Amino acid sequence: MNSSGIKVWLEGAIAASFSMALSLIPLDVGIGFSISIGMIPVVIYSFRRGFLPGLASGFVWGLLHILLGKAYILTVSQGLIEYLLAFACAGFAGLYAGKIQTLVKNGETPWMQLLFGVLLGTGIRYIWHFIAGVIFWGQFAAWGLSPVMYSLVINGTNALLTAAATFIVTLLLVKKNPGLVLPK
Repeated sequence: MNSSGIKVWLEGAIAASFSMALSLIPLDVGIGFSISIGMIPVVIYSFRRGFLPGLASGFVWGLLHILLGKAYILTVSQGLIEYLLAFACAGFAGLYAGKIQTLVKNGETPWMQLLFGVLLGTGIRYIWHFIAGVIFWGQFAAWGLSPVMYSLVINGTNALLTAAATFIVTLLLVKKNPGLVLPK
Protein backbone atom coordinates (compact mmCIF):
# COMPACT_ATOMS: atom_id res chain seq x y z
CA MET A 1 0.00 0.00 0.00
CA ASN A 2 1.40 3.41 -0.92
CA SER A 3 1.60 6.36 1.45
CA SER A 4 -1.59 7.99 0.11
CA GLY A 5 -3.51 4.75 0.75
CA ILE A 6 -2.14 4.59 4.27
CA LYS A 7 -3.18 8.21 4.80
CA VAL A 8 -6.77 7.45 3.72
CA TRP A 9 -7.07 4.51 6.12
CA LEU A 10 -5.36 6.42 8.93
CA GLU A 11 -7.83 9.28 8.50
CA GLY A 12 -10.63 6.71 8.63
CA ALA A 13 -9.33 5.25 11.87
CA ILE A 14 -9.04 8.73 13.37
CA ALA A 15 -12.60 9.58 12.26
CA ALA A 16 -13.86 6.33 13.83
CA SER A 17 -12.00 7.17 17.04
CA PHE A 18 -13.52 10.66 17.16
CA SER A 19 -16.92 9.12 16.49
CA MET A 20 -16.43 6.70 19.37
CA ALA A 21 -15.33 9.50 21.70
CA LEU A 22 -18.44 11.50 20.79
CA SER A 23 -20.56 8.38 21.32
CA LEU A 24 -19.47 8.37 24.95
CA ILE A 25 -21.18 11.73 25.53
CA PRO A 26 -24.67 10.92 26.83
CA LEU A 27 -27.29 12.68 24.73
CA ASP A 28 -30.38 10.80 25.82
CA VAL A 29 -33.74 12.44 25.22
CA GLY A 30 -36.31 10.65 27.33
CA ILE A 31 -36.58 6.88 27.64
CA GLY A 32 -34.98 5.11 24.69
CA PHE A 33 -34.37 8.21 22.60
CA SER A 34 -30.88 9.51 21.87
CA ILE A 35 -28.85 11.62 19.48
CA SER A 36 -25.85 9.83 17.99
CA ILE A 37 -23.41 12.70 17.42
CA GLY A 38 -20.74 10.12 16.67
CA MET A 39 -22.15 10.19 13.12
CA ILE A 40 -20.50 13.56 12.50
CA PRO A 41 -16.83 12.51 12.05
CA VAL A 42 -17.68 9.40 10.00
CA VAL A 43 -20.01 11.40 7.75
CA ILE A 44 -17.45 14.16 7.21
CA TYR A 45 -14.80 11.53 6.47
CA SER A 46 -17.20 9.87 4.01
CA PHE A 47 -17.73 13.20 2.25
CA ARG A 48 -13.94 13.64 2.13
CA ARG A 49 -12.90 10.13 1.02
CA GLY A 50 -15.98 8.53 -0.49
CA PHE A 51 -18.23 5.54 -0.09
CA LEU A 52 -15.89 2.57 0.53
CA PRO A 53 -13.55 4.34 2.96
CA GLY A 54 -16.67 5.68 4.70
CA LEU A 55 -18.05 2.16 5.08
CA ALA A 56 -14.74 1.01 6.55
CA SER A 57 -14.60 3.89 9.02
CA GLY A 58 -18.18 3.26 10.12
CA PHE A 59 -17.38 -0.44 10.54
CA VAL A 60 -14.43 0.43 12.80
CA TRP A 61 -16.67 2.80 14.79
CA GLY A 62 -19.13 -0.04 15.40
CA LEU A 63 -16.31 -2.45 16.23
CA LEU A 64 -14.99 0.03 18.80
CA HIS A 65 -18.38 -0.08 20.56
CA ILE A 66 -17.96 -3.83 20.94
CA LEU A 67 -14.28 -3.77 21.91
CA LEU A 68 -14.82 -1.03 24.51
CA GLY A 69 -17.83 -2.77 26.04
CA LYS A 70 -20.28 -0.06 24.97
CA ALA A 71 -22.46 -2.37 22.87
CA TYR A 72 -25.80 -3.79 23.98
CA ILE A 73 -25.67 -7.27 22.52
CA LEU A 74 -28.39 -9.88 22.98
CA THR A 75 -27.18 -12.38 20.34
CA VAL A 76 -24.28 -12.64 17.91
CA SER A 77 -26.53 -11.89 14.93
CA GLN A 78 -28.03 -8.84 16.65
CA GLY A 79 -24.55 -7.56 17.50
CA LEU A 80 -23.39 -8.01 13.92
CA ILE A 81 -26.45 -6.20 12.55
CA GLU A 82 -26.55 -3.31 15.01
CA TYR A 83 -22.87 -2.61 15.46
CA LEU A 84 -20.91 -3.78 12.45
CA LEU A 85 -23.46 -3.54 9.63
CA ALA A 86 -25.52 -0.57 10.83
CA PHE A 87 -22.55 1.60 11.81
CA ALA A 88 -20.76 0.78 8.54
CA CYS A 89 -23.82 2.06 6.67
CA ALA A 90 -23.10 5.58 7.93
CA GLY A 91 -20.53 5.50 5.11
CA PHE A 92 -23.31 5.61 2.51
CA ALA A 93 -23.08 9.38 2.96
CA GLY A 94 -19.91 9.07 0.88
CA LEU A 95 -21.99 8.50 -2.24
CA TYR A 96 -22.37 12.30 -2.28
CA ALA A 97 -18.62 12.96 -1.91
CA GLY A 98 -18.00 13.82 -5.57
CA LYS A 99 -20.88 16.30 -5.83
CA ILE A 100 -19.97 17.94 -2.53
CA GLN A 101 -16.30 18.28 -3.44
CA THR A 102 -17.12 19.76 -6.85
CA LEU A 103 -19.37 22.41 -5.33
CA VAL A 104 -16.83 23.26 -2.62
CA LYS A 105 -14.07 23.62 -5.24
CA ASN A 106 -16.36 26.05 -7.09
CA GLY A 107 -16.74 28.14 -3.94
CA GLU A 108 -20.31 27.04 -3.24
CA THR A 109 -21.80 25.67 -0.02
CA PRO A 110 -23.22 22.23 -0.87
CA TRP A 111 -25.98 22.35 1.73
CA MET A 112 -28.46 20.26 -0.28
CA GLN A 113 -25.89 17.54 -1.03
CA LEU A 114 -24.78 17.55 2.62
CA LEU A 115 -28.40 17.10 3.66
CA PHE A 116 -29.00 14.24 1.21
CA GLY A 117 -25.76 12.52 2.22
CA VAL A 118 -26.56 12.81 5.92
CA LEU A 119 -30.10 11.54 5.34
CA LEU A 120 -28.82 8.60 3.28
CA GLY A 121 -26.13 7.52 5.77
CA THR A 122 -28.39 8.01 8.78
CA GLY A 123 -31.41 6.46 7.08
CA ILE A 124 -29.66 3.26 6.04
CA ARG A 125 -27.98 2.93 9.42
CA TYR A 126 -31.29 3.23 11.25
CA ILE A 127 -33.10 0.86 8.89
CA TRP A 128 -30.81 -1.82 10.32
CA HIS A 129 -31.53 -0.65 13.87
CA PHE A 130 -35.25 -0.79 13.06
CA ILE A 131 -34.96 -4.36 11.74
CA ALA A 132 -32.96 -5.42 14.80
CA GLY A 133 -35.49 -3.65 17.00
CA VAL A 134 -38.35 -5.69 15.57
CA ILE A 135 -36.50 -9.02 15.59
CA PHE A 136 -34.42 -8.82 18.76
CA TRP A 137 -35.82 -6.05 20.96
CA GLY A 138 -39.53 -6.51 20.21
CA GLN A 139 -40.07 -8.44 23.43
CA PHE A 140 -39.29 -5.23 25.33
CA ALA A 141 -41.82 -3.07 23.45
CA ALA A 142 -43.41 -0.53 25.78
CA TRP A 143 -46.53 1.59 25.81
CA GLY A 144 -48.64 -1.29 24.51
CA LEU A 145 -47.10 -0.95 21.04
CA SER A 146 -46.37 -3.84 18.71
CA PRO A 147 -42.67 -4.60 18.15
CA VAL A 148 -42.88 -2.99 14.68
CA MET A 149 -44.47 0.23 15.94
CA TYR A 150 -42.20 0.41 18.97
CA SER A 151 -39.07 -0.02 16.84
CA LEU A 152 -40.38 2.51 14.34
CA VAL A 153 -41.08 5.09 17.07
CA ILE A 154 -37.75 4.60 18.87
CA ASN A 155 -35.47 4.18 15.86
CA GLY A 156 -37.36 6.65 13.67
CA THR A 157 -37.10 9.34 16.34
CA ASN A 158 -33.44 8.55 16.97
CA ALA A 159 -32.74 8.70 13.23
CA LEU A 160 -34.45 12.09 12.86
CA LEU A 161 -32.67 13.56 15.90
CA THR A 162 -29.32 12.18 14.75
CA ALA A 163 -29.77 13.36 11.15
CA ALA A 164 -30.76 16.86 12.28
CA ALA A 165 -27.78 17.22 14.63
CA THR A 166 -25.36 15.70 12.11
CA PHE A 167 -26.57 17.94 9.29
CA ILE A 168 -26.49 21.16 11.33
CA VAL A 169 -23.01 20.55 12.75
CA THR A 170 -21.61 19.29 9.42
CA LEU A 171 -23.04 22.26 7.54
CA LEU A 172 -21.56 24.72 10.05
CA LEU A 173 -18.16 22.99 9.93
CA VAL A 174 -18.09 22.88 6.13
CA LYS A 175 -19.13 26.54 5.88
CA LYS A 176 -16.36 27.50 8.31
CA ASN A 177 -13.73 25.19 6.77
CA PRO A 178 -14.68 23.84 3.31
CA GLY A 179 -11.36 22.00 3.13
CA LEU A 180 -12.71 19.41 5.57
CA VAL A 181 -14.40 17.62 2.67
CA LEU A 182 -11.52 17.95 0.21
CA PRO A 183 -8.95 15.14 0.12
CA LYS A 184 -5.36 16.28 0.35
